[in-house]
Amino acid sequence: MDMTEKPVKQEYKYKGKIVNLRVDDALLPDGSTAKREVVEHPGGVCIAALTDKNELLFVEQFRYPYFEIVPELPAGKLEYGEDPFEAGKRELREETGAVADEYEELGKLYPTPGYCGEIIHMYLARSLHFGSQELDEDEFLEVKRIPLKEAFKMVMNNEIRDSKTQVGIVKTYYRVYGEKDEQ
Repeated sequence: MDMTEKPVKQEYKYKGKIVNLRVDDALLPDGSTAKREVVEHPGGVCIAALTDKNELLFVEQFRYPYFEIVPELPAGKLEYGEDPFEAGKRELREETGAVADEYEELGKLYPTPGYCGEIIHMYLARSLHFGSQELDEDEFLEVKRIPLKEAFKMVMNNEIRDSKTQVGIVKTYYRVYGEKDEQ
């Protein structure tokens, strides 16, 4: 069965620095139409940076939509057309001061596929070297180190709510411990 929906009309309601919002008329598989609200986003990158002591680097920062400080893996927004891998290396260096000798791709994440086209590219970084942070002028964050096993437990106990961070931790945990860990 073909479940593909096709845009018939697209109308932009808002164009901003980070997102655009449009409302589409979509042709459905049965021939009827429906409204689809779409948030256009250039995508992002997330880095699970693992120290030689199996600690993950976290950044804690105030997230305005939730009015709380959120622990996250280092991450950032892509510019349209930007190479995700290069952006990931840049974000890791800027947010934590770390540079890695080894990178491994962890895949892609669709954080909210019902209405947003954002794709987050995920990487595992190892063999870290540390320098100084290069934060944006409106960026205020603290870097923390959390042992991988503890971070995994925090995900399972709902202490870490950010989706990209949850997925990055679980995938890193599996890469390091696989199915053999006794918990």
